[in-house]
Amino acid sequence: MLIIPAIDIKDGRCVRLFQGEMDKETVYFENPLDAARHWVSEGATFIHIVDLNGAVEGRPVHTPEVESICRVNGLSVELGGGLRSLEAVEAALALGVSRVVIGTAAYDNAEFLRTLCKKFPGKIVVGIDARQGKVAVKGWKETTSMDAVELAKRCEQDGASRIIYTDIARDGTREGVNLDETLKIARAVKIPIIASGGVATLDDIRALKPLEKEGVEGVIVGRALYAGAFALREAQVVTSM
Repeated sequence: MLIIPAIDIKDGRCVRLFQGEMDKETVYFENPLDAARHWVSEGATFIHIVDLNGAVEGRPVHTPEVESICRVNGLSVELGGGLRSLEAVEAALALGVSRVVIGTAAYDNAEFLRTLCKKFPGKIVVGIDARQGKVAVKGWKETTSMDAVELAKRCEQDGASRIIYTDIARDGTREGVNLDETLKIARAVKIPIIASGGVATLDDIRALKPLEKEGVEGVIVGRALYAGAFALREAQVVTSM
């Protein structure tokens, strides 16, 4: 199971938010590039970047920062936040991003998702953010009436390569991963799932490990790593056992 450090960028800095609230931030690195270099030095091979301003504004905002991180040797980058047009996705991939995460646009426009998946096979990931099992969109500002499982099935049919499932109520709280909902999503589709939101301790990683056989291929970790609850290499040891 892959441990994926998260780099959330807001106003040019690497931050972590509490439950997605833009005004409840903790700044960990003034320069996101320093964060990327730090995680590579700790053993990371894959980074999950979220352009937080982009997610709210509906267009990429931190292109220079993303491009600089993509140039770090030995690192693959996954990018989400504000990628709601074909041009935005093309531009992101041109920067060197390995794969892009589509969130709100996947919910709003199934045809758009299908077009992306055909044009960029294997590079389109759908981020499904949920609040009490219901899909949340537009930087988590709106909760819809659609079940997360329903959207996951639809996105698989439309060609998504994998799904990142985030329980918003757990994100940034370090209260533990929502294993039940993550497992429900994993069992509903055949494409890989990446868990996200709530990792607090190595025990949370250990609890996720058995879900690997159900299709959970990785977990995105943010605040727990930044706050030093455990080291990246410690988590990698747990997942390799």
